[in-house]
Amino acid sequence: QVHLVESGGGLVQAGDSLRLSCAVSGLTFSRHIMGWFRQAPGKELEIVGSISWNGENQYYEDSVKGRFAISRDNSQSTTYLQMNGLKAEDTAVYYCAAQWYNGVYLYYTRSDEYEYWGQGTQVTVSS
Repeated sequence: QVHLVESGGGLVQAGDSLRLSCAVSGLTFSRHIMGWFRQAPGKELEIVGSISWNGENQYYEDSVKGRFAISRDNSQSTTYLQMNGLKAEDTAVYYCAAQWYNGVYLYYTRSDEYEYWGQGTQVTVSS
């Protein structure tokens, strides 16, 4: 059974940093593209970023470029989302997602491209 478990969320002040973790079990982590998504209250789910199976390639949504960084440790089956310079508009539930790497695309940017999802972790940024 596949499990994705996010952790590290919380309440922070604007300008602070947080690092989210997503621990994965039940699949071959090193053969999966990982994505981070978020959903703010009253808004649709949106991509934050994605990382290739080997960690060499990343995609970031424009609003987080230069502030957020995605990494992964295949030996620990864990992916990370480092968030710096947090803003009130970053407040959302953050989800990690996994999708098998088919050898064609290095990352995926749409939520419907991912098969496995975590339960989410709340990030609240006060201004």
